[in-house]
Amino acid sequence: MLSPRQLFLLNTAQTSPSPRLLEIESAEGMYLYDYDGNSYMDLVSGFAVSNTGHRHPKVVQAIKDQVDKYLHLTVYGEFIQSPQVKFAGKLSSILPDSLSSVYFVNSGAEATEGAMKLAKRFTGRSEIIAFKNSYHGSTQGALSVMGNEHYKQAYRPLLPGIRFIEFNNPFDLDLISTDTAAVIMETIQGEAGVRVPDFNYMQSLKKRCNETGTLLILDEIQTGFGRTGKLFAFEHFGISPDILLLAKGMGGGMPIGAFISSNKIMSVLKENPILGHITTFGGHPVSCAAGLANLDVIIEENLFKDVASKESLFRECLQHPEIKEIRGMGLMLCIQLSSFEQVENVSRRCVENGIIIDWFLHCDTAMRIAPPLIITDNEIHKACATIIEALDFYRAG
Repeated sequence: MLSPRQLFLLNTAQTSPSPRLLEIESAEGMYLYDYDGNSYMDLVSGFAVSNTGHRHPKVVQAIKDQVDKYLHLTVYGEFIQSPQVKFAGKLSSILPDSLSSVYFVNSGAEATEGAMKLAKRFTGRSEIIAFKNSYHGSTQGALSVMGNEHYKQAYRPLLPGIRFIEFNNPFDLDLISTDTAAVIMETIQGEAGVRVPDFNYMQSLKKRCNETGTLLILDEIQTGFGRTGKLFAFEHFGISPDILLLAKGMGGGMPIGAFISSNKIMSVLKENPILGHITTFGGHPVSCAAGLANLDVIIEENLFKDVASKESLFRECLQHPEIKEIRGMGLMLCIQLSSFEQVENVSRRCVENGIIIDWFLHCDTAMRIAPPLIITDNEIHKACATIIEALDFYRAG
């Protein structure tokens, strides 16, 4: 009989030649547990997904309650389904008035696809401006606005009419014109190694979009739901987008995403043609029930209140000659090292000592820190001590 590891490698499509191959039996709060009883502190939150921790009791209960009522009923947007209505209403209540219409999908990449279609349809324009080193998903449209040719060249031809500008470079803003349907931007660049824009740059970007009638799409797929110390990262910059993208930390561990805009902008998907954007499983009632419970936990327990102080503690504890820089905001941080080999070896040593840590798609010389927002000060001290030990081990070896 083949082992689970052998079956995994044989029957499950692989995304890299060297998967971690941890076989997890359960997860709870900050920790994953394997079949041998070993625990692993999750410093990446399943890649910015488990903001409230793994299997938060209120999220699990909401899932169980919804399962007892109904699962999938029909394609999205045709029946009035209470979990969708309640979750959309809650999201609208915490967002600017201009973000009042929620279109639920299954993932961040789908949110990107929907937003790109919406911007083209509403403006009647075809050009989309994206940023170098950006990441918005891996589907064909999302890949087209990825700012890294290495990951795109094997899949061309992609969408035409895409132009790339430098992130945080005000001189490039003049390239936004009356031909531009949308600028799509991560509010804080994630896979580029956590790059935070300047306040004045964000103000100028929004002003330029307004001047040219260009829609601003802000991708908060990684930054949303408290990760940066506010519910949404755009709040740090005194602006709001025309279209907002959400996913990852949205569902408390369940698959869900959304693109959100005004009723006026979103209404163009209803006709000419009707069903201008459709999804079978988008807004799945179980995922929406989980998402609502997840958002309630974040707000009621004020999980983003201590994010800034936890960021400071990470920065204070992560002092080492091999660390070139720590970038980021809140609990979305990047430890800059010197090489991918160093990142790979330090990450492996951390896993051996019970800490899950990883790297970035467009910045493989740095390590990612994005733990659940529930991480305690004691756990931060423990995690940082493990990282420092791994750096020392690598340096000595």
